[in-house]
Amino acid sequence: MYRSENIQLIECNEAEHAQAILDIFNEAILNSTALYDYKPRSLEQIQTWFASKREHGFPVIGAADIEGKLLGFASWGSFRAFPAYKYTVEHSIYIHHEQRGRGLGKLLLQALIERAKQHGQVHVLIGCIDASNQASIALHQRLGFEHSGIFPQVGFKFGRWLDAAFYQLTLPTPLNPKDDV
Repeated sequence: MYRSENIQLIECNEAEHAQAILDIFNEAILNSTALYDYKPRSLEQIQTWFASKREHGFPVIGAADIEGKLLGFASWGSFRAFPAYKYTVEHSIYIHHEQRGRGLGKLLLQALIERAKQHGQVHVLIGCIDASNQASIALHQRLGFEHSGIFPQVGFKFGRWLDAAFYQLTLPTPLNPKDDV
């Protein structure tokens, strides 16, 4: 288990962290069902990903060791592209494959929840988790997320159908939500 003095939460930026994020993404794509992608991403795709995060003001929080090596990261993005979903975000957490199972996911998810509360414009955090990923499901449940549904057989990877499980955490924010026309 990590001790807090050995890990620091950081704001990831493209210049310092794009390659490490790319490596973490690509390992997950090639070896897990954490991402329902088939092909590794390119550095250009990560640059576009960072540009979108900056444009929309979405956080990219990293967990780094005392030498500054990125061990994992978390972020959120739009849940759906319709205006009425503006208070709902879909988050993701990715941990370097050699660092999984040591508490970094919890640290990063707690940081995302706190950031959402501070942001003041997030009402619901959504996690879409492969239904076979019991560790991620248990983590979300421990931090107050509720199961909100399963979409059976919506993905196909590694020669099998995959079920997507959705978990959500509802926050008391924003204090004054408004319809936009």
